[in-house]
Amino acid sequence: MTCEMDPSDRSRAMPVRRATPSSGPPLALAALLLLAALAPAPVAAQTDPEVLAIIDEVDRLMRGESSTGRMRMEIDTENWSRSLEMQVWSLGTEYSLIRVESPPREAGTATLKVENEVWNYLPRADRTIKIPPSMMLGSWMGSHFTNDDLVKESRIIEDYDIVISFEGERDGDEIWEFALTPKPEAPVIWGRIEQAIRKGDRMPLWARYFDEDGTLSRTITFSDFGPMGGRTVPARTVIEPADGDERTVVIYLELEFDVGLEESFFSLRNLRTR
Repeated sequence: MTCEMDPSDRSRAMPVRRATPSSGPPLALAALLLLAALAPAPVAAQTDPEVLAIIDEVDRLMRGESSTGRMRMEIDTENWSRSLEMQVWSLGTEYSLIRVESPPREAGTATLKVENEVWNYLPRADRTIKIPPSMMLGSWMGSHFTNDDLVKESRIIEDYDIVISFEGERDGDEIWEFALTPKPEAPVIWGRIEQAIRKGDRMPLWARYFDEDGTLSRTITFSDFGPMGGRTVPARTVIEPADGDERTVVIYLELEFDVGLEESFFSLRNLRTR
């Protein structure tokens, strides 16, 4: 049980809000970091208007106002491996609900994100837990994603200055490479982020995250580009920590866009529904 206010109560007091075109990527988890990870840039750099135009175009190609789908998450660590299949719903970047379908012992475990807040539901204990700030860097579902990843993806434009650090051909593809540096006083954990996007179809290729000392912390790669839900998307996302042979792979099995979800769907009641 929980005494937290149901997030849907807030939505009843205001008009239903749809996601804006520039708010971020579409997929609740696999593309969670798509635009979050855009050569170090000068500290005084400001986001180039051309960069904002590119990000907006990628965003419109990749995201509908809402989406739903099924995905498989394969987690490999030094000590164990496991695979989960999940149902995912999202509205823009501010709202998402992810529920485990299999294996049976995990079924019903769910995560709800409403703006900057995250709740987990544990069906075996019938408990809803709000994630406190002290646990935001903790592992999500035992994967190499963190609770912070779920929250911060919609704030990249506000928290980072973004510039084009390279434009040209690499490995036979015409690409842009983007460099992100934190704005002064921005509440972020990364000292630098780099990302490559393919020019031809605006698909992400890879992202690299560096700590405050400039040391590579993790790499994310996107692949298996193809049509899904009437759009071209990377169906496979791999996140690999720099220190070891571990990784988490997210594969989308089904995906639909513009499915008519509203804010009220993302409630603590739906979080607990199996």
